Amino acid sequence: MRGRFRHHHKEAELNITAFLNLMVILIPFLLITAAFSRFSIIELYLPPASEGTLKQIKELQLEVIIRKESLEVADRQGGLIRRIQNNADGYDVKALNELLVQIKVRFQDKRSVFILSEPETNYETMVQVMDAVRMTENVESGSVVQYELFPEISLGDAPPSQAPKMDEGNAS
Repeated sequence: MRGRFRHHHKEAELNITAFLNLMVILIPFLLITAAFSRFSIIELYLPPASEGTLKQIKELQLEVIIRKESLEVADRQGGLIRRIQNNADGYDVKALNELLVQIKVRFQDKRSVFILSEPETNYETMVQVMDAVRMTENVESGSVVQYELFPEISLGDAPPSQAPKMDEGNAS
């Protein structure tokens, strides 16, 4: 009995044709539909320690303060330079950039700026302000030329607003 029921084992062939067909279609599809991201790095600097020397007092310490309703450009010792109110699209970073170009003309050696933001400031706003502060673009001879403004950026928290707040219950 034992001899009659011998099992003949055939080695199974591995058929990967269907898998290869899938890969031939899938790989180009994924490459075409992939969202390519561009990463850029912005170097940030820690604010210098407060020494209170005479040199620091006479030097411009430029601050850009991001408020809910405006952007404020100020000198740490001299106070507010200009308040740029939001427009219909949000923060007016173009006006900020134009003002910083005027400041850069007067203080050509100045490279640092403090960007101070309120806690509710979103990431996109921070990036837009940093871009406006770092450089400007001019069209010269039909091509766009970039100029450096204040590339050394330090971040911090905005001081409390100096503008008086009205109580909603007492407003008439």
